[in-house]
Amino acid sequence: MTSKDIIARLKELPTDKVKFAIVDIDGVLRGKILHRSKFLKGLDEGMGFCNVVFGWDSNDVCYDNTLASGWHTGYPDAICNVDLNTLRYVPWEDNIPFFLGDFSQSEPGVRAACPRSLLRRIRQECIDLGYTPMFAQEFEWFNFQETPQSWHDKNYHSPTPLTPGMFGYSILRPSVNPVFYHQLFDDLTAFGIPIEGLHTETGPGVYEAAIIYDDILESADRATLFKTGVKEIAYRHGIMASFMAKWSEELPGCGGHIHQSLWDSEQAKNLFYAPESPHKMSELMKHYVAGQLHCLPYILPMFVPNVNSYKRLVKGSWASVSASWGIENRTTALRVINHGAKSMRLETRVPGADSNPYLAMSASLAAGLYGIKNRLALPDPTYGSAYDSAANPPLPTSLYEAIDLMKSSTLAAELFGAEFCDHFIRTREWEWRQFSQVVTQWELKRYFEII
Repeated sequence: MTSKDIIARLKELPTDKVKFAIVDIDGVLRGKILHRSKFLKGLDEGMGFCNVVFGWDSNDVCYDNTLASGWHTGYPDAICNVDLNTLRYVPWEDNIPFFLGDFSQSEPGVRAACPRSLLRRIRQECIDLGYTPMFAQEFEWFNFQETPQSWHDKNYHSPTPLTPGMFGYSILRPSVNPVFYHQLFDDLTAFGIPIEGLHTETGPGVYEAAIIYDDILESADRATLFKTGVKEIAYRHGIMASFMAKWSEELPGCGGHIHQSLWDSEQAKNLFYAPESPHKMSELMKHYVAGQLHCLPYILPMFVPNVNSYKRLVKGSWASVSASWGIENRTTALRVINHGAKSMRLETRVPGADSNPYLAMSASLAAGLYGIKNRLALPDPTYGSAYDSAANPPLPTSLYEAIDLMKSSTLAAELFGAEFCDHFIRTREWEWRQFSQVVTQWELKRYFEII
């Protein structure tokens, strides 16, 4: 539909309410419900959002070290622009119309801090090179028999899983909560997030869902709305869904793997596929994979952005610990899937379910394009377990180490822009500082009496 068609449809709807949101640096949706007249007026004038949406962390604590937003700015409104192409209707909220926006036309500092604006820019760079980026993200997450209040009352300790036991790919376990299970598939698809597959994963109360691939911006929108949509649907069943990367050291972590390929401008030909070549990989794909392999250690926080994220990156955990690639190898960071012309793709297995889809997809595409533009050579793949190979460079093992490496390199600024990197790195330094000053239960148990 054209913008004119969308506006006409809004005017004809029986409701006066419109839901509207933006995405912050942590991938959290920040939004509001507006009266239809206010929303339509904002289409011409822009929507005002307090710039604190880029000036606080995921717990609404204001940064004291950022430039784009902070007390020094007085927290004025930043002008956000609605993307009318994101129109959806929320099935579990009486089909209220919903839109996403970004700050791609706002002042430079806020624009640079906006994850969706960053992805729009890198996507356009890819299109200008003659390629159409087709992406999708899949998620693993835990479900618990908790509510926000019960979780608070437990002092955020010992949540009760939705179902017990290790039941990967189980036909039985979804039947315990069939209404919730089927509503996830049906309502998310009706919300414009078409689900390719939904099943249980290994772990108590774990589900995994794959979203059907599309243009990279649409796919990032879908991935972000998927996480919030799952949580909202879960609430309605007295369930809490968690996309935390690793909530228990005794259980597997939650991945947020990204699938990607480059197509021609008509989206008719997968440019990664070359049936006559070894592994069916085109030269373009080899350069793309080589770019990600080269850049990965220097941009790791774009994929694993939180303190907890690194608890997932351990040997034998279905998560990568090195800058490695392989053919159909789930122990490597980059897995090439070479089944056929339409399905030929790269799976970047580093991101956790806690990743910001806009940043993780921006990093994947920018690094891949770096390899193409510089015609980087791809080393030999890893065969067998990458956990046992000493040939692949190890990835940073903490947010502090990863941020230090990103900060000391010029590569990230080349890929994403110096202004974005400055803001992003400052927010991750803040995150590490918040963690570093907290006394944990582990420390009390280990040191309280014996030292």
